Amino acid sequence: MRKGKLFVISAPSGAGKSTVLSCVRKRIRNLDFSISCTTRNPRAGEAHGSHYHFVERSLFRKMIEEGAFMEWAEVHGELYGTPRAPIEKAIAKGTDVILDIDVQGGMAIKKIRPEAITIFLLPPSLNELKNRLGGRATESPEQIKLRLANAEKEMGFASSYDHKVVNDKVDQACVEICSLIEDARKG
Repeated sequence: MRKGKLFVISAPSGAGKSTVLSCVRKRIRNLDFSISCTTRNPRAGEAHGSHYHFVERSLFRKMIEEGAFMEWAEVHGELYGTPRAPIEKAIAKGTDVILDIDVQGGMAIKKIRPEAITIFLLPPSLNELKNRLGGRATESPEQIKLRLANAEKEMGFASSYDHKVVNDKVDQACVEICSLIEDARKG
């Protein structure tokens, strides 16, 4: 039986990763989406168990102690983690899994699962990234400034990823990522 493949997609905040991944998930069959845990509050329209598992900090810490995460990190003052069990179960039964995680998580996964296929989604420019973050109207000007500073640091890791895709147009970025997944499945 074929083992599933693990795909990791990372991007700086505001690069359009969630939008592109939504498109990819509609087009690719037999692809599980790993739902991360986080201590941050839900944004408008986000639902527990669909976008994230929103958990209290104390529960998150307990999960760390129990080894429940494949990787975890503190990002923008909040904790994020990738639950281990559902990923390992899916891969064992032959289902491919895609992770939507930050750069710290992507590098951690690559260390423990070097066979993982990593994709870095880039914004067309830093100026466009600033416009996208401001357009979301979910962060204060101080938070946007922090996210932009972090984005510049994160983009420095793009060369460590197997593939880079520029999200200038969502449909084109979606097609490129779908092609990368399909090509990896053939190999």
